[in-house]
Amino acid sequence: MRGLSGGGGTRTRAASGAAMAGLAAVGLFSVGCSTGGSGAQDEGAAHTDSVAKATPSQATPSNSAGRKAEAVNAVKLIMSDPKVSERVKADLRPCARDAYPLDTSYGNLTGGTSPDVVINVLTCGDAVGMGTYVYRENGDSYENVFAVQEPAVYSAIDRGDLVVTQQVYAKGDPVAEPSGEEITTYHWSSGKFVQQYWVRNEFSRGVGEGEVVATEPPPPNEN
Repeated sequence: MRGLSGGGGTRTRAASGAAMAGLAAVGLFSVGCSTGGSGAQDEGAAHTDSVAKATPSQATPSNSAGRKAEAVNAVKLIMSDPKVSERVKADLRPCARDAYPLDTSYGNLTGGTSPDVVINVLTCGDAVGMGTYVYRENGDSYENVFAVQEPAVYSAIDRGDLVVTQQVYAKGDPVAEPSGEEITTYHWSSGKFVQQYWVRNEFSRGVGEGEVVATEPPPPNEN
C-alpha cells in the first residue's frame, strides 16, 4: 500500500510535497556505502559501470523543460544492472501476467541533457519498497548513480531533488503501524548526490510501547 500509516489509525503522509509509499518491516539487506541512520545508501560518485539501455515502450513522457524522456523498460534495466542485488532480482516477479511491481519516475536530478529515471521496486501484495534506484543516461546506456537496497524505502523527485523516505519499526510493531519515518533529501553536486536535509517523524505510541530504533540522525555523506 502506497499510503503511509502510523499509530492510532490511518495517516496520510507526504515528504516535501512528494507522494510517499506505504512500507513494511522486513530483514535488511544492502549494497554500496553506508551512511548510518536508516540503512545502507549508495550516494557516492557516479558508478563507472553502465547498464545496457532498456528497450523503450510506446509511451513518451515529457518533463517541465519541454524535453522528451524516452520511456525505459524498467524491468530490463533493473535485471541487467550489476549493481542491483541478487535478492531484489530474485524477488522481482510479475504480479499479474506482465504487470511488474515497479514505480518509474522521470525528472531532472543530475543536470544532464536527458531526464533521469527513478525506479522503486515493490512487493506485489502490500507494495513494500524493497529497493530504490536512480539512473542517469550516459550515451547509449544508463548509469546507476544512487541505490538504497533495503526494505521500507521509497524515493520521489521533488523540485529537482531526490527525497528518500524510510519507515522505522520498533520491536513488535505491526506492518501497518511503524514507529516513525526518516526523510532524507539529496541534491546532485559535483557528480554525486549529497545529503541536504534530514527529518525524523516519530508517530504517537501508547504508554509502554517498544522503544524506537535508529534515533540518531545519519551524518552527511561526503564521498
